Amino acid sequence: MADTESLRIALPDGGAVSALLDRPASATACYVFAHGAGAGMQHAFMTQMAASLAQRGIAVLRFQFPFMEQGSKRPDSPAVAQVAVRAAVHEAAARLPGLPLFAGGKSFGGRMSSQAQAGDPLPGVRGLVFVGFPLHAAGKPSTSRADHLAGVQVPMLFLQGTRDALADLPLVREVTAALGARATLQVVDGADHAFHVLVRSGRGDADVREQLCDAIAAWMRPLIG
Repeated sequence: MADTESLRIALPDGGAVSALLDRPASATACYVFAHGAGAGMQHAFMTQMAASLAQRGIAVLRFQFPFMEQGSKRPDSPAVAQVAVRAAVHEAAARLPGLPLFAGGKSFGGRMSSQAQAGDPLPGVRGLVFVGFPLHAAGKPSTSRADHLAGVQVPMLFLQGTRDALADLPLVREVTAALGARATLQVVDGADHAFHVLVRSGRGDADVREQLCDAIAAWMRPLIG
């Protein structure tokens, strides 16, 4: 079992955002897990993923982007969001010294983390985990949102559903192939952008979350060393 601790993370502009740290007793790594554009760190998906990862020995630091902290529906600019990602990574390193760090997140949170990493490597971060990378807007297939990934020099794990309207799978395969050995793609059959699956698949959302967490833990293991 993991303890969940409520935190406040200071931002360089003098503000602060809320955060939650799920820390198992014998953690082997910490994942700084940023939320998506439509729901904050306490969304059921985020909470359940954090709990499942903690069961696998992975501490999880969730945090609010400033817009979510303020109750706005308009996502922060990339510059503002990236500052929050950096502050959260710094907080994780300070609270869990010596523990291998990973960053990333759900959709928007993953993309903001990768942009931050591409612009100036996040200190101590060994890899990025994208839980549904938002490659393009719905109905507008493109790979331009992935251009910055060429500047990311740490390993990346892409967890993508086959029914994701924001990530056409052939385009995702094209992007990850171009990144070479740095990128690992884990495809979740039948899952949409929220990782929901159809009832007729014979699986439920909980089954998908377990698949995601198994994939994350297995991918992290050799990077933890």
